[in-house]
Amino acid sequence: MGIFSMTKPVMIGISGIRGIVGEGLSPQLICSFAAAMGTFCGKGPVMVGRDSRVSGPSVQHGVMAGLASVGCDPVDLGVCPTPTVQLAVMKSDVRGGIIITASHNPVEWNALKLVRSDGLFLDPDEAQEVQRLAETGGFAFQPWDGQGTVTFRSGAIDDHIRSILALPFLDVKAIRKRCFRVAFDCVNGAGGTLLPRLFKALNCEPAGIHVEPHGRFAHTPEPVPENLTGLSRLVRKVKADVGFAVDPDADRLAVIAEDGNPLGEEYTVTLACRFIMSRKKGIAVLNVSTTRAAEEVVAKAGGRVIRTPVGEIHVARCMLESNAVIGGEGNGGVLLPDLHLGRDAPMAIALVLQLMLEQNRPISLIKQSLPQYFMTKSKLSVEGRNPREIADRLKRDYSHESLDLTDGLKINRPRSWIHIRPSNTEPVLRVITEAQTREESESLCREFIRKIEAASA
Repeated sequence: MGIFSMTKPVMIGISGIRGIVGEGLSPQLICSFAAAMGTFCGKGPVMVGRDSRVSGPSVQHGVMAGLASVGCDPVDLGVCPTPTVQLAVMKSDVRGGIIITASHNPVEWNALKLVRSDGLFLDPDEAQEVQRLAETGGFAFQPWDGQGTVTFRSGAIDDHIRSILALPFLDVKAIRKRCFRVAFDCVNGAGGTLLPRLFKALNCEPAGIHVEPHGRFAHTPEPVPENLTGLSRLVRKVKADVGFAVDPDADRLAVIAEDGNPLGEEYTVTLACRFIMSRKKGIAVLNVSTTRAAEEVVAKAGGRVIRTPVGEIHVARCMLESNAVIGGEGNGGVLLPDLHLGRDAPMAIALVLQLMLEQNRPISLIKQSLPQYFMTKSKLSVEGRNPREIADRLKRDYSHESLDLTDGLKINRPRSWIHIRPSNTEPVLRVITEAQTREESESLCREFIRKIEAASA
């Protein structure tokens, strides 16, 4: 009997495995996946970092045991952001890494994200091989004298900050002189280990909430507007120049304007594209669900956009292959090859501050100067039906329109678009719409949910 049939359901994706701790994500599953990753990587050091979740220490023990059992030497980086681990792996002579984080999922969840020796997440074929090893028990277990040795490494966070400050297009001296007043929300996640130090290094005047990384999240951890009301109040209270919110592993960033209004996660990557394209024109890689605003910013600057399927690894691999100058996803993720090919909220914060410095105007006015779009997201359960067959039926119905089949079905229209894609982990269809008014976007979303229901009847 395989490990998956012995546990409650877990979600397996291209970046790793996730589930509710003590239910789907069992100690046996954790140890088995770590041993599978260690077998895949081969003997040698493997870095391990985690976010601040309460379940983190116990999950980490299982990961360390699994790695050591197959002859890997786990290197414990402690509690730190996901991009900190990715950068540390990339800059070190190690076999790979495991990041223990469920990102924006609720507190009872945890996950293992699997990282290659170059700091990128495993690609789909590599992830499938690790899953096969875990399912079949194909582990390279070692005898008593071949077990790996656990070590602890400090300094990964400070090295991450130094690497950000060394980016060639950041005028650190000018940012320090400007002394930005910033409000920030770490949702009691791993960002609390880094953001205060970053703001100190940039001579900002910080005001933070939910900074202590104890893992009992003060609010729903996804950094979307409805979860950031406390930060909006803080921005207004302290008269901050800008507000920043990160998710529990600090790879996604949301920006709050000086008036307390959230810009929306889609505008994080749009702002980053605006800044980078002012420095060096080239290719920007965005997934197919990312706002058209970013694409228009890139085109106006003389750059070009390549679209990929949803998922950080797809964006990162395409960036590598196309020699892109920036990449991102509309959920607040920004990838900058000058640093590393992973979503990095602390780096994105530095880019936003540099943009504000150069524009010398409030962030709300900078946002107003960008193309204005409104996005609506929904999902529809298709339990017992084949979501891909439903999507294929819709493709036939809309074959006369401009279609993008990169990931599911995307219908491109002059003022709007509709993206319908099957989930990789759940029996649902995700529906994302964008238009130049909120009303039109919401109307399109409702319309296509009705069409999906009709197509699946």
